[in-house]
Amino acid sequence: MKLGRMLAVTAAIVALACGSAMALPSGQINIPSVDAKGLKEVTIGIYNNARFSTAADAGANLYDVGVVTGLLPYEKLKIEVGADYGTVGSPATKQPMTYNAKLATSEDALFKGLPAFAIGAYNLGAVNATSNAQNIAYALTARTFPVVGRLSVGGYNGAQTALGKNNNTGVLASWDRTISEVSDKLWLGIDYMSGSNADGEVSVGGSWAFSKQITLLTGVTFYNKAALAGKTAFTTQLSINLP
Repeated sequence: MKLGRMLAVTAAIVALACGSAMALPSGQINIPSVDAKGLKEVTIGIYNNARFSTAADAGANLYDVGVVTGLLPYEKLKIEVGADYGTVGSPATKQPMTYNAKLATSEDALFKGLPAFAIGAYNLGAVNATSNAQNIAYALTARTFPVVGRLSVGGYNGAQTALGKNNNTGVLASWDRTISEVSDKLWLGIDYMSGSNADGEVSVGGSWAFSKQITLLTGVTFYNKAALAGKTAFTTQLSINLP
């Protein structure tokens, strides 16, 4: 299949997945990345976001369990879809199920020097959900540089009803690198999401791959608007790759 037709078909698959509520994609710490799962690759993620403060205005803790898998057998072009069940301490989550989908290309996909690209959506609510689903669509590009690591930049647009009028769009940016000087199992990253809304943040963290199946990430998240998103939180993210 020619690349142009393949891109058109896969973009249509993503659109259909998003339209049918097909929320955490493969990502950095708290934002998506240009990475995506290949065919038959399945990852279960267990996510915990706990506030450092116990004050009444600290914000709720977040707990999430999700699964993401790939749909295409290509190395340079991938589609992944996923679903998450998440709860927060208070207020109670009206619609605990959210969904995500992503179309991604690898670096050097068409020619050497071409960045990686990804388009997708996450925190998609069910069609008949009574809660205010965030329905965040995004686009990203990334390039890996010697010594420096990988730099990513892009933008997002979400639902005004959930993120607020004039606060539902913004910038996504990140840096990440495998610290091979220490160990190929050690990864460090920083990510940023602009916006005075419930998701705007700066996060720093690192992960350790105990095996090909088990990776644990820990980090700290500083929110742009504490009055909306809550105070600084400690995150742990356990990834389990199947089989």
